[in-house]
Amino acid sequence: MVVELLRGALLTAFWLAAPLLLIAFVAGIALSMLQIVTSIQDMAFSTIPRLIAFLVSALLLLPWMLGKSMTYTVQLISDLGRYAK
Repeated sequence: MVVELLRGALLTAFWLAAPLLLIAFVAGIALSMLQIVTSIQDMAFSTIPRLIAFLVSALLLLPWMLGKSMTYTVQLISDLGRYAK
């Protein structure tokens, strides 16, 4: 049962983090390519747009993330009697 609980928690954490990490990865690759093409080596040029992309995606995905975590929490609490045995 412990393995099942840990598996569910890790899968939920993965699905919550995966879209944000993917967006940050794509933004980083795109900005790195742009830096290579333009030969701009300023750290603020790569950091600020990547941070903005991450924050905007976090705000847009927040309702979905809250729904997903609430579903997991409700499922966990509803099965609490089974885990207490």
